[in-house]
Amino acid sequence: MSPPFNAADYLVDRQVRAGRGDRIAVVTPTTELTYAQLAFEIRLVAAGLHALGVRPEERVLMCMTDDVELFTAILATMYMGAIAVPVSTMLTAPELTRLLVDARGRVLLGSSAFADTVRAAAGAAPEVEHVVLTDDWARLRSAVEPAPEYPTWADSPALWLYTSGTTGTPKAAMHRHVDIQVVAESYGGGVLGIGPDDRCLSVAKLFFAYGIGNSMFFPLSVGATALLEPARPTPRLIADRARREGATLLYGMPSFWGPLLAASIPAESLASVRLGVSAGEALPARMVHGMREQFGVEVLDGIGSTEMLHIFVSNRPGAVRPASSGVPVPGYDVEIRDDRGAVIDAVGQAGELYVRGESAAVGYWCRAAVSRRVFLGEWMRTGDTYVRNDDGTYTCLGRFGDMLKAGGIWVTPSEVEERLLQHPKVAEAVVVGVPDSDDLDKPVACVVAMPGERVDADELIQWCRETLAAFKRPRAVVQLAELPKTATGKIRRNVLREIARAAADS
Repeated sequence: MSPPFNAADYLVDRQVRAGRGDRIAVVTPTTELTYAQLAFEIRLVAAGLHALGVRPEERVLMCMTDDVELFTAILATMYMGAIAVPVSTMLTAPELTRLLVDARGRVLLGSSAFADTVRAAAGAAPEVEHVVLTDDWARLRSAVEPAPEYPTWADSPALWLYTSGTTGTPKAAMHRHVDIQVVAESYGGGVLGIGPDDRCLSVAKLFFAYGIGNSMFFPLSVGATALLEPARPTPRLIADRARREGATLLYGMPSFWGPLLAASIPAESLASVRLGVSAGEALPARMVHGMREQFGVEVLDGIGSTEMLHIFVSNRPGAVRPASSGVPVPGYDVEIRDDRGAVIDAVGQAGELYVRGESAAVGYWCRAAVSRRVFLGEWMRTGDTYVRNDDGTYTCLGRFGDMLKAGGIWVTPSEVEERLLQHPKVAEAVVVGVPDSDDLDKPVACVVAMPGERVDADELIQWCRETLAAFKRPRAVVQLAELPKTATGKIRRNVLREIARAAADS
């Protein structure tokens, strides 16, 4: 059996043993904890979870804002050998219920700001026995019996992250304890050169693979400081935090960098930032140039995935090629393959990007068929269409299938279509991605009305918002007399994209 290895020990206790206990580990708008204090809080929360009967390898779901409670809950869960499952705070109650049922969740932790959603979801999930809100956090951390660190090893399960990713409906990518060390040292160390004096501020939240790396794995792995922001990350708010807290690494995505450039924010707000990082979707070249010219910040675009836990292809400091994802991160290999799986060696020839690396998830929870399609031995299919450039960098051309991203988050068209079809005036509905002026996809609904009816775009968009997370809603609605179909009755999505694009341009 492998020697013991626990991610919480690697991230926190290792720093205390190295004499860094007095260094600041995490800062929120109202609280800061040293590494020694964080280690103590982890043990208190672990003891509370132990008192609730949480067992090693049991899933603990968390619907919480980026604050000390979520930060310690994730680490405490891994510390005691259980599996941390942070989920999106943008989910509706029915969406959260589906994840609780899928994960067989018995304990749900929630921020009090989401009390109604959390309680409604828990009430509809038959296996949930305990709901703890942040208003009751003092009770959770008041358990008398300490919870010892569980003797996990490198391959023990540590973290589940739900994703629609490359294959549609939400499913949990299952990650090991060692995966956390791999991404911290390969990307955090190998690309960013992160050190103890860095202060990390992330637009992406902890429930994202991207966010949890930015705000937890990278800073804690070297004794640096995580700057957590619980509120919605507007450009002005993030710029103010960066200036006030002296952020040195700023992590965002195109849907943040664009508004930041348009927000008339003083350049000195980002004076402390030594590097920007972008992921989620391809970063337009104009944003790379704009951040450099307006703020003097070099932004490294890259591609990562929940399945690989973080970025595996990235630009490098001082060697950014705008409109490209850069080159493979140390420890990762990529290939471009055609639709038969054959490797494409030619420069400029498009195909699907495949990746291999030690941080790959072991598969999807209870999704054997999908796991076999995505995880192929050492390799993983990303579902992204890429080309290799003549300088060895890689450029994204979009999704290999019909999935689309809105604000850097995967949107499953079928989920939105299902909701649209529940509207009494809608006969048929298809959702496609239409690029805006920065070539970032926005969901557009193409609908056919019931006979004698006419749909109202604002009404349908609001209809979707009632049961779907806000980022999934269509940004526009195009009404058609009929949907274009093939001779066998399949929807011609490529034609619909052109129709929707033309409507957006008119």
